[in-house]
Amino acid sequence: MQATITLTITTGKLAGKTYTFDQRTNFILGRSDDCDLSIPDEFYRRVSRYHCVLDINPPEIKIKDLGSLNGTYINKHKIGQRESNQAAKDTISSELPEYELKDGDEITLGDMVLRVTIENNVKVNSHDQNDQVALPKPNNYQPKLKPNNTETAKISNVAKTLIKLANEDNKNLALLCNYELIKLIGKNSFGEVYLVQHNQTRATAALKIMIPSVVEEESRIKKFAQEIENLQTLKHPHIVDILGYGYGEKVFFILMEYHKLGNVCNLMKQLGGKIPVPMALGIILQVLDGLNYAHSQEVPYIKLANGNVNKGKGLLHRNLKPDNILLSTINRKLVAKVSDHGLAKSFYIAGLSGQAVTKIKKDGEPLFIPRQQVLKFQECKPDVDVWASAACLYNMLTGCLPRDFGNEPWLDVLQNDPVPIRQRDDSIPTRLAEVIDLALVEKPHIHFQSAAAFKQALVESIT
Repeated sequence: MQATITLTITTGKLAGKTYTFDQRTNFILGRSDDCDLSIPDEFYRRVSRYHCVLDINPPEIKIKDLGSLNGTYINKHKIGQRESNQAAKDTISSELPEYELKDGDEITLGDMVLRVTIENNVKVNSHDQNDQVALPKPNNYQPKLKPNNTETAKISNVAKTLIKLANEDNKNLALLCNYELIKLIGKNSFGEVYLVQHNQTRATAALKIMIPSVVEEESRIKKFAQEIENLQTLKHPHIVDILGYGYGEKVFFILMEYHKLGNVCNLMKQLGGKIPVPMALGIILQVLDGLNYAHSQEVPYIKLANGNVNKGKGLLHRNLKPDNILLSTINRKLVAKVSDHGLAKSFYIAGLSGQAVTKIKKDGEPLFIPRQQVLKFQECKPDVDVWASAACLYNMLTGCLPRDFGNEPWLDVLQNDPVPIRQRDDSIPTRLAEVIDLALVEKPHIHFQSAAAFKQALVESIT
């Protein structure tokens, strides 16, 4: 049986109303209509528009005050509140703490009290799974790469151990047999990415290692494995190909295409912080082609409206940013490919990251996501990826983020509207700027509902 968390309102006109969760989500409470629990003024007083947020990862649950006027209380102990002379929008200047909750705790917001009930009946995985997919034999022979001492020093013990055990015939790591670690090429809060080379074929690949931060649970591991299998069905010129994956030694590992030119962020640095309009448009139009394909492709594991998992259409990225747009050249033309298609978000949603959504750092997701994804990220639609692609284009052209951010980026997404692009750089062509600004509209909904529609508007703006 899966772990569940139930919130029960125990006071006032809504007393007895319950909310039950069996998977990872964030749950915002406040007076605003777009909160997950919208609290009517006439029922409960002294509740702020965005009062607090719960990070729910059954059986774990954490709470954070969002700079409320009257404070959030746990068992009558205040855990957060803005200063009386502070406006709500000014609370972003100081980061507010987060607290873990336990079974039986009571949350008080103004006149409302909610009781937390945690039921923890989970099946713990006691063995390594062998969810392997055979690696296609590459037909391109390359010179043998030699890792230098400086690069070798950056390779983690986890990565070294995986390769060592793979070459000692560990059946769960068979996919990695005959590979050699060359260098670390990327690192974030979810894991590491290495350049590896096959000792026999000399083919290079990118090896992503993702280490769960929570106890091994078979249901969580299975859920994330299904997400990777979904990615393997995506075969498109502008989506990075997944060559194979596996799970062993309590670590997920994924072999992917390697792109020597790096990502859009690398290109921006090489060009002084911005990318010229023709080149940036060429990149984002290819990205939109990849997104349009992914959003309509049939994949084996989709959660349906009735809660069952079955075949379905449409795979969202949910974490598109310049770091995840990889570059290469084919026939001397720049080719862009979307990488990590939903991997980080799937890792988080599966409850494997152990990371709270409110603790996302500056190099992470909130910089390129719309407010809809913060408020209802379990119910996201393709338009959130379209918005993110517009944010990436904005960043490429200006070197700036669409929003202004402070110390609470998660809250900034809710409170700060995107800045019109020509206020960042007035050299952006007017018609193009109008389309980009339109693509970043979030209220009451995201303007462009599909990647194809945004692409068409961009093309028309420059013709």
